[in-house]
Amino acid sequence: MSNPPIVVQPYPAHVQQPSFALQRQPQWSEVQVASRCPPGLESLDPLDQLKVHQQVELLEVFTGWETANKYAIKNALGQQLFFAAEETNTCMRICCGNSRGFTFHILDNAGQEVMRVIREFKCCAGCCWCANCGCCAYEVRVEAPVGTPIGYVRQTKSCWTAHYDIMDAERHTVLRIKGPCCVCSGACCTGDQNFQVHTPDMSAMVGTVARQYSGFAKELFSNATNFGMTFPINLDVKIKATLLGAMFLIDMMFFENKNKNN
Repeated sequence: MSNPPIVVQPYPAHVQQPSFALQRQPQWSEVQVASRCPPGLESLDPLDQLKVHQQVELLEVFTGWETANKYAIKNALGQQLFFAAEETNTCMRICCGNSRGFTFHILDNAGQEVMRVIREFKCCAGCCWCANCGCCAYEVRVEAPVGTPIGYVRQTKSCWTAHYDIMDAERHTVLRIKGPCCVCSGACCTGDQNFQVHTPDMSAMVGTVARQYSGFAKELFSNATNFGMTFPINLDVKIKATLLGAMFLIDMMFFENKNKNN
């Protein structure tokens, strides 16, 4: 016995027919990121750590000729987020070594520049004892997008260990970095070098910028470095990006040319 046909009654003209099409609504996280995150840095928002691997340059390994540094910036799973390329001239790299001024261009996976880290050249900078003087303290400026400063990293005065202030765009200190008592790198220095990230009053440690041991062969024949960074997951994206700028400054001050000198 066949079932009776189903009859669908049309809606009256004055009654609006309901729509069953599902429209995608913006998620809360997307709205928040768009409102406070520089374009291109959205991938930093859900992260609490980064891995930074410097590429080994074969020309530098075999000739000792200093080349521009390049880094792959990855998340905890090893997925590449950004690529950083140093812009300096050959004369500056050869004559000034790790004291040179530099500009790092930070590119996303599509090759678009989303951030820039700049350190101006200073002739007599770097000594921790006189870093309270502006002309004697290294400083980097972080821009995202290019031309818009979002933070600064400035070396500060100390008796022995390295100290840095992490500042926002208005130069208000939001974090401080304290380096280890003795910075050691090379094939025989198998431990990590931890630079601790503290609150502004130094009452609590909230993260690290750690130079990680790369293995005997890589440490012996190149000055390519690996870094691991940790920070609070709810930290402002602009400050996360500024911490990345601090890593470039630390690498240049303490680990660039170290293995060649050794």
